[in-house]
Amino acid sequence: MKEFKHFINGEFTGSASGKTFENRNPVDHSLLGLVHEAGKAEVAAAVTAAKKAMHGPWAKLTQAARIDMLNRVADRINERFEEFLDAECKDTGKPRKVASHIDIPRGAANFKAFSETLANHPTESFKLDTPDGQGALNYGHRKPKGVVAVISPWNLPLLLMTFKVGPALACGNTVVVKPSEETPATATLLGEVMNECGIPKGVYNVVHGFGGESAGAYLTAHPDVDAITFTGETRTGEIIMRAASVGLRNISMECGGKNPGIVFSDCDMDKAIEGTMRSAFVNCGQVCLGTERVYVERPIYEEFVQRLKAGVSKLKLGRPEDPEVDFGPLVSLEHKEKVLSYYKLAVEEGATVVIGGGVPEMGAELNKGAWVEPTIWTDLADDARVINEEIFGPCCHIRPFDTEAEVIALANDTSYGLAATVWTENTSRATRVAEAMDVGLVWVNSWFLRDLRTAFGGAKQSGIGREGGVHGLEFYTELKNICIKL
Repeated sequence: MKEFKHFINGEFTGSASGKTFENRNPVDHSLLGLVHEAGKAEVAAAVTAAKKAMHGPWAKLTQAARIDMLNRVADRINERFEEFLDAECKDTGKPRKVASHIDIPRGAANFKAFSETLANHPTESFKLDTPDGQGALNYGHRKPKGVVAVISPWNLPLLLMTFKVGPALACGNTVVVKPSEETPATATLLGEVMNECGIPKGVYNVVHGFGGESAGAYLTAHPDVDAITFTGETRTGEIIMRAASVGLRNISMECGGKNPGIVFSDCDMDKAIEGTMRSAFVNCGQVCLGTERVYVERPIYEEFVQRLKAGVSKLKLGRPEDPEVDFGPLVSLEHKEKVLSYYKLAVEEGATVVIGGGVPEMGAELNKGAWVEPTIWTDLADDARVINEEIFGPCCHIRPFDTEAEVIALANDTSYGLAATVWTENTSRATRVAEAMDVGLVWVNSWFLRDLRTAFGGAKQSGIGREGGVHGLEFYTELKNICIKL
């Protein structure tokens, strides 16, 4: 039986309590192994190791040496590509052809991209006039923040975890990672890579477990954690904010979304259909940046609905290792029940089910897995719960609109503000609408194009702060000003 142990101070260790929980494959609900659940003792040991490492060999490395070491980590992930791919696909059920192009390459690239940003970003300096005429020199100096708690989600486990760990380590911090209980494998495997690449003990630590009264709660409440970075649902983010308020620890959060897609009648229809197919249904809709609300200008509304339906009907469901499969299961049976509850609610609220809305017939073995049908609805009222609550499944609602002002108001009428897409060939309109969106990211005639040098984060209840590029430096370092009287 495979065991997923904690990685603390450079060693894999079980829980003193002996507590474990099951890790199951969402494709067929087969048992992948047992995961050790961290208690206060394991979390304390991980934080202590991380704090000690801040004053050990890691602290003595030059910036160039640290960057070189992290580049080796990226290279080693790519050398062990198939192992990481296999682990990620078993944990999430996503098709290999998706994970092999997104999850693993980007997971590795995060170490190099942020190291390069750090190496090439200057700090500010100013010459100040003084009454004696001699002047003073002010310059900025960045120091690592300290021990960073990384709470990462299950939908893109390696990618979103290293999106935080990469810049944190590049800036000289140490980390304690609490991956989702649903997807423990790649965070654990990365511990092996850290050892292989000579990362000092205690720099990278992993504790497994749940949120409340488990690893997550113990980690975010630990007084020696200097900063907390989190990706996940908004309600969990609120709990973490309360924990971080004790001791005034820094936080960075990317939370939920109910993202709009706006399709104007002058769009390139082929691009808009292809892009919306991806944004609504890739990774079984389990993407924080995905599109669950689609607004289509009335002259092309009927055509768009039928073409998107045709696209969904061609999705191939099946085992992730099948190269023809492009649609997998949800991450767990628990999440399946949540998504199906919204499928039922949509009908109760008056939706017309264009396609999907249930559970597919997958055959004897796979019927035990977390499968749901990709689904399109129309005809819901704007105040319907399905329109306003994040579902995080393979579904979207399509609504017609008549004017630019109307669709901007509809798109912004949400408590969330993570991302939006705009489809139009009119550059002036694209600029106007994009700038009017109350979100952190807007894609025009594209989706999920991510330049790692740019800001990433949400507005309103979709998060606090920005990461990516130089913006991550603001969270992962403390900037001090040094004033020297000349």
